[in-house]
Amino acid sequence: MSRTDRMEKPEITPQGVAFRQHDHARCSSDTLARADEVARERGVRLTPVRRRALEILLEEHRALGAYEVLERLAEDGFGKQPPVAYRALDFLVEQGFAHRVQRLNAFAACLHPGEDHDAAFLICRQCNAVAETPAARARAALEAVAAPTGFVVERSSIEAVGLCPACRAAQ
Repeated sequence: MSRTDRMEKPEITPQGVAFRQHDHARCSSDTLARADEVARERGVRLTPVRRRALEILLEEHRALGAYEVLERLAEDGFGKQPPVAYRALDFLVEQGFAHRVQRLNAFAACLHPGEDHDAAFLICRQCNAVAETPAARARAALEAVAAPTGFVVERSSIEAVGLCPACRAAQ
């Protein structure tokens, strides 16, 4: 499969990529390229500050707080006021380029920008690594238990806390 084919149809794997050996530079560059493509298709601007915020989130497979992102943006000359980071992060979440991880009050890059998908987050309680993993079956189960009550699920956020393989091995 060529790089172009992979970008058009990103593979959503059952295992969280953060916990697997992979070419992280390629993972990040492919995700950023896909976000650029999706932004163009939607007619929205991935401004320099928005793009840099996404690059920062892609540098590691962990969730970062808005102030961590702000510090990095300030180092790059984008300003030191909190709205700079919050506006960029809000845009990234609205466009599906990033996810808000409620448990950590933080943000993580979406590894499947432009793909309509349900995600769950596996959060290591020790190192705070975050892996995005498909959650279609979990979403379907949630909808099944909600249906008899007449409740319609519009959005869900599934987060599981535990230990990643590296932290388990270190214990």
